[in-house]
Amino acid sequence: MIGRVPYWTVWVVGIVAVIWIIPIVGIVVTSFRPTAEIILGWWRIAPLTLTLDAWIAVWNNYPLAPAFVTTAQLAIIATGATMLLTPAAAYAFHFLKFRFRRVLLIIIINAFVLPQQIVIIPLFQLWGSLGLIDNFAAVLIPYVGLSFAWSIFLVKNFLEDFPKELIEAARIDGCGPVSTFWHVVLPNTMTPIFAVGILQFLWTWNALLLPMLYLRTAVPMPVLLARLSGQYELNLDQLSVAAIVTTAVPLVIFLIFQRYFALGSTTRSGAKD
Repeated sequence: MIGRVPYWTVWVVGIVAVIWIIPIVGIVVTSFRPTAEIILGWWRIAPLTLTLDAWIAVWNNYPLAPAFVTTAQLAIIATGATMLLTPAAAYAFHFLKFRFRRVLLIIIINAFVLPQQIVIIPLFQLWGSLGLIDNFAAVLIPYVGLSFAWSIFLVKNFLEDFPKELIEAARIDGCGPVSTFWHVVLPNTMTPIFAVGILQFLWTWNALLLPMLYLRTAVPMPVLLARLSGQYELNLDQLSVAAIVTTAVPLVIFLIFQRYFALGSTTRSGAKD
């Protein structure tokens, strides 16, 4: 029987929740108030003027809709490619035997300690020589490649507890490595795959550095958000509008698929989900 939750934990969780919610409330309120009132403090009630000027200005003066579409395209393609390639790579590293398997795995995992800034200049030179500057491939390839370091590690750790009896049974039934992966392993690894997908989507949706350097014509929302900050004025109201639009989709995606983070104990039975 689960014991009763102490009252102090409820208070602690409530205080932490309020601390996290205050900045969100501030951003929303700022987006609907004029600059003169924001300077005095967004939390001040008097005077209180609600306006849509910032929303209209952002929509009319900046390519909000094209940036949103560009962000969605980059995030969906990078997330889909990572979700397709990661489980196959993790399966190969965990269950198959081939030369230099451990060396390759160590090299991939060591990419954890490789700062993203280190690869900027070599990639810029490479993309320039290949004519890929201002091409989605210049961003998508690093998105997927750099994600292998943590995504393969995550899925492989999940496979550590995968029932090896299922693999042996599949081999006895005549399944090869590909059939075993497709019919046995893949249906029972939806939990880490969706976890990888959520994390990859959040990262690629909010990525700023690579798109800012390699894309020129079509830019995603984080780059547009960075451009909204004026040189002599902060444009806090317009920045708040762009921040709301940028963070709305990742928040919805996380709320929809967060249950996959807690399904690890129910997806290892050997039956398809």
